[in-house]
Amino acid sequence: MELSQIIGLFGGVALFLFGMTLMGEGLKQVSGNKLEPILFRLSGTQFKGLLLGTGVTAVIQSSCATSVMTVGFVNSGIMKLRQAIAVILGSILGTSITGWVICLSYIDGASGLAGILSTATLTGIVAVAGILFRMFGKKQIYVYIGNILMGFAILMFGMSTMSGAVSSLKDQSWFLDLLTRMSHPVLGILVGAVLTALLQSASAAVGVLQALSVSGAMTLDSALPLLMGVTIGASAPVLLSALGASTNGKRSAFVYLVASLIGVLACASLFYIANTIFKFGFMGMPMNPVSIAVVNSVFRLAVVLLLLPFTDVIEAIVTMLVPEKKDEAAPEIQLEERFLAHPAVAIEQCRLTIDEMAVLAKHAIDAAIGLLWDYSEERFLQVSDMEAKADRYEDILGTYLTKLTGKPMTTQLSREVSKYLHVLSDFERLTDHALNIAQSARESYEKHVVFSEAGQKELRVITAAVSEVTGLTSEAFTSEDLEVARRVEPLEQVIDLLCDEMKLHHVERIQQGTCTIRQGFIFNDLLTNMERVSDHCSNVAVAMIELDVGAFDTHEYLDRLKDKKTGDFAREVEKFSAKYALEG
Repeated sequence: MELSQIIGLFGGVALFLFGMTLMGEGLKQVSGNKLEPILFRLSGTQFKGLLLGTGVTAVIQSSCATSVMTVGFVNSGIMKLRQAIAVILGSILGTSITGWVICLSYIDGASGLAGILSTATLTGIVAVAGILFRMFGKKQIYVYIGNILMGFAILMFGMSTMSGAVSSLKDQSWFLDLLTRMSHPVLGILVGAVLTALLQSASAAVGVLQALSVSGAMTLDSALPLLMGVTIGASAPVLLSALGASTNGKRSAFVYLVASLIGVLACASLFYIANTIFKFGFMGMPMNPVSIAVVNSVFRLAVVLLLLPFTDVIEAIVTMLVPEKKDEAAPEIQLEERFLAHPAVAIEQCRLTIDEMAVLAKHAIDAAIGLLWDYSEERFLQVSDMEAKADRYEDILGTYLTKLTGKPMTTQLSREVSKYLHVLSDFERLTDHALNIAQSARESYEKHVVFSEAGQKELRVITAAVSEVTGLTSEAFTSEDLEVARRVEPLEQVIDLLCDEMKLHHVERIQQGTCTIRQGFIFNDLLTNMERVSDHCSNVAVAMIELDVGAFDTHEYLDRLKDKKTGDFAREVEKFSAKYALEG
């Protein structure tokens, strides 16, 4: 084999890998980057996990990418190890789809319809269409479609380059001798595994075999062990992705290796024992790109069907291989760095984490309000702990979201990141005010400050309103319900009016001698914090509403809302005013 042919072979592999990556990224972008979040949202059962793992891998053209994402899901605690096993089995099957795509690059013909559908013509047409979409597409979706077409054209050109580089091998005695040696199952499996580990792609390894099969010298006897080895070798990049992962993250990475090893050994043992007994006559059948794709798909399907009923066994094996570390504690807040390469997944992970922060803020406010009526140092410390945890949430999430802003994203995903960056500080400030309320409760308890009966009644009204506005805010954000979000601002307006009215009433009580100046300091601090809580709730609701329509101008939105004294807003204000009316 001459140097130019070797360079041509590696050049073809490089083009193939680049084309496959470009096509997979384009497919993900056209789908709105919704595939990856769906992967862990809907993988609750083994069957769903298998189907989703297969489907996502078929679209993004990489079992490694699917498996690495799954390792990240398990490592961050948003997917169980048992769920991950079914998804990874699905990825083993889904990657065989690429072999069928590659078959299109071997369509040949000299004239007529066959000539029009020949590899060179099809590649040219797809490439021209792709560059036209990229250059003249006014919408981003057309650019993504252009990426898909260009990726497909590059992939096919890479396959043609590989095939041309190895076409002369059919006349080389050393090559024929090498293929004969590959018919030995153990050697063939080892070579296939090493080839795939070096290429870091099962699809690329299968593509190389399809290119070699064009020579006509490859038979099923030599191709089958190599394809078995490809299945095992694909676990190498997944294992590398688990470096630095938690125990469960490492276990999920080992699932790919364990599943492929057991599947290959079991299928190989059964097949070759049967071949020894029955002497299959089809083992000498010449292979071509289509038959390579068929054998690869059938073999992977057999592996998956064989292993699916034994997910418990696989889980037990990987648990034994990666024992639990006694001193390993799960991080309190963890955002998976692996997901930064997949913005849709990273944003979904942020959403779930900020949901936790929203619920935490609601609990902190309610706990702080409870201290006003029944103080205990233990519950005060709980509020303090929640405030400290919210600070850590803000720090970790803010850093992660900032990293994410530098990644290429769709307009919708960018809008989501903007929303989360806006609301993050508001949820953190809610816990700050919860701690302030708790400190006022502590001061009142330690100094034996008791409010007048009228003051206590008014405090119960305002605290009930504040508890409801934080509840509405938390519910609106975690359920992504804009209708609930629109109820926040009317209640915030009522709380502002309540605070003003209560301050006037307190001044009147001081003048009448029923309340003291010392009570007044604590009372005013409480009202200030109550008002600030409702303001931050309003900020969250406005961010949700405004960014949903692609804009963010808080002042303009609130001015429009307040100027419009009729309609839903006015009715909500009237309803909340009646619900939280003060006596007198």
